[in-house]
Amino acid sequence: MQTVLKSLLLTSTLVVAPVAMAQMDHSAHQMPSATPAAKAAVDAALGDGVVKSVNKAKGTALIAHGALPNGMPPMTMAYKVKNVAWLDQLKAGQAIRFTTDANGTIVTRIEGLK
Repeated sequence: MQTVLKSLLLTSTLVVAPVAMAQMDHSAHQMPSATPAAKAAVDAALGDGVVKSVNKAKGTALIAHGALPNGMPPMTMAYKVKNVAWLDQLKAGQAIRFTTDANGTIVTRIEGLK
């Protein structure tokens, strides 16, 4: 009888403990900040472009750019922006460095805002 109880206790511990651990707050496990190499990789992913126009009503910026690190060829395209407040800072003729989402349709980061 004791062997059965010990087996049940062990089994329940092995089943319940992982579930409880998964539900714990893991925010205390601080991840290290980006290394200089990681920051360089992000910076290398920035493409160079020139703002041709801004359309606040549509939430887009028309950007002419060379080949982008994501493989997009040189072109002029109207991009939506992640943060519409950026449109207030963009001006026609302004040189910027930017990244897009995986689909290449939304600007997710811009350097060169004033």
